[in-house]
Amino acid sequence: MKDLSRRDFLKGALAGTASMAAMGILGACSTDTAGTASTEASSVETTTAEQTTAAESSGGIYTPGTYSSQAEGIGVITVTMTFDENSITDVVLDLSSETANIGQAAEEELKAALMTAQSSEIDAIAGVTITTTAVSKAAAKCIAQAKGEIPIEVITENSEESDGDWLGKEPEIPDSDISAEFETEILVIGCGTGGMFTIAAAAEEGAKVIGIDRFTTGVGIRDDLAAIDSRYQKEWGTKINKFDYITMATQYAAGHINQELVRLFCDESGSAIDWYGDRLAERGVELWHESGDSVDEARYEHFATGHSPRWTGSDDGEGNELDGNKILYDYALGLGAQFDYNTKMIKLTKDNGRVTGCIAINGEDKYVRYTASKGVVVCTGGYSLNYEMMEALQPWNLRIIGRNGSEPGAFGDGIKACLWAGAKMDETHSMMMFDRCALRPDQETGAETAKSGDNGFFWMGSQPWLKVNADGKRFFNESGTYEGILHADEYQKGHCHYTLFDSNWTAYAQQFKMHGCSRLYPFENGADPNIPYQAIENGMLPGLIESGFVMQADTIEELAEKLGLPADQLTATVNRYNELAHAGEDTDFGKEPFRLTPVDQAPFYGAKNTGYVLCTMDGIQIDTNMNAIDTEGSPIPGLYVVGNDSGCYFANTYPNLSTGMACGRTVTFGRYVGKYLAKL
Repeated sequence: MKDLSRRDFLKGALAGTASMAAMGILGACSTDTAGTASTEASSVETTTAEQTTAAESSGGIYTPGTYSSQAEGIGVITVTMTFDENSITDVVLDLSSETANIGQAAEEELKAALMTAQSSEIDAIAGVTITTTAVSKAAAKCIAQAKGEIPIEVITENSEESDGDWLGKEPEIPDSDISAEFETEILVIGCGTGGMFTIAAAAEEGAKVIGIDRFTTGVGIRDDLAAIDSRYQKEWGTKINKFDYITMATQYAAGHINQELVRLFCDESGSAIDWYGDRLAERGVELWHESGDSVDEARYEHFATGHSPRWTGSDDGEGNELDGNKILYDYALGLGAQFDYNTKMIKLTKDNGRVTGCIAINGEDKYVRYTASKGVVVCTGGYSLNYEMMEALQPWNLRIIGRNGSEPGAFGDGIKACLWAGAKMDETHSMMMFDRCALRPDQETGAETAKSGDNGFFWMGSQPWLKVNADGKRFFNESGTYEGILHADEYQKGHCHYTLFDSNWTAYAQQFKMHGCSRLYPFENGADPNIPYQAIENGMLPGLIESGFVMQADTIEELAEKLGLPADQLTATVNRYNELAHAGEDTDFGKEPFRLTPVDQAPFYGAKNTGYVLCTMDGIQIDTNMNAIDTEGSPIPGLYVVGNDSGCYFANTYPNLSTGMACGRTVTFGRYVGKYLAKL
């Protein structure tokens, strides 16, 4: 699940997914035997026998009334169904925890499907498989309640108030509740970017490996994968000094990292990407490398580390589009790997200080136990969808966001399980953000707006246009890292800034020579941008204007009025900025001349601009074997952590001028630990 993939845009699809709401249950009603709504557990005394008797005495299929049930999609969804004696008469869905423009957008279609089918057996909606499966599962339980086959499920309203205990206590699950047990050598918890590389690498080395995931399929492999010394870089002539790279990573983190891990990435990432390139080539998919510019006069150093597949036109020979998840799944499956989807890890298990496996709950809501003789690898995606956890650990970052584009499943379950098992978490907490969220002028920044899904996907926000604060004044050098101005927003009114550009923006975007995923036109070696400026010009920008996230005006004064900025001050700021641009020297903030472009050709555009969350970056501390570290600084036998669940690698801010640094670290270390454990 991605907001807007390169594939989407190269195919001309201009509508991306929106932010993820927080995982939560937003109360629904259960019923008593008469079908009267009730939210109190104490008022529900109906037994299955009484329900069955009521249905039989009515002469119908169902006991009339309203019943609710829940199931896990991206978050927790609630289905409420009303029945008469022989039919479903109404369906209400609470999909507030699902992706705004995917799961939530399918609400009416899902309701109609349930009503038409008069059962829970509905076809999956394209692109909405996870939510469809959850709705079908919850609907089946509603129907079973109405038939008297299972007890009535009590849905209590979830309090918005947090007690501050984001970690909670480790669940206690008696052996008598375990319905099945599975043995393997390596257990991988989470089948996303890191998990799939771990599973494939372990299977390739001949190990018995099982991957489990809470969803119906793996959540996918990220594009933009960083590496150093890949064959693709060597072919183009890209050379990166690993000690310069380690220095860069250390500076961004202010020393809050394990340099040995960065060095390991430098040594191993090239071969990991070459291996992935081989797997892609086997299926007819090309991998390309993001080159640097032969002349790069930017103040901030760029490391051309990005690699991405070119998915356009790729399929499996049967008309189905390929992606990284499908390719690695097929590859690992062919080597004997086992995948247990619809299986959510509840807790890790230990024996004499060693992590031995986990207890999970499967698609039938039954507890199962996995035992791994060589090791357990946790890679569930971090905690960027767990707002309670983020509020406790890094509240300052929640003040400068308006959108959440996290991968599904990033609820912190893996980190919490490791902490219950005695692991140590990073003591500095941070998240990766892009300055690519647009809000309407009357919206406020913060977690509530991000959770609402009512925000604009403003991909061009990272371009170094003129940016001002709520007083209409310039306050920051707009050319730099994506997060720089967001952290500067902490010192501005409303924790936001306003981005201004004019009708010449497409020409300027090509002049800016941006790096990484912010680039809007091809790289010097012909590699594709994530999103080309033509796609923004022809689809995204008009859509943002229509929905009120970008303002268009014929004068700066009119633009100021629409954005709610002081017209006199904004006009003075624009005039001063244009003066600097025409002179070719920014004596106010020192922006590079090639990124200093005037705002003087109508129509003019402006957006209220804030942060867009991609993932959290702090996690469980690990050593160079990905072995989790305990609170005394020693490795925990049997426990390994990869990806956003792992720590020791980032702090403060994301070094986004090394394209794909986080994803590259994830796949490199996933492959590394898979091979390492297989050889134990």
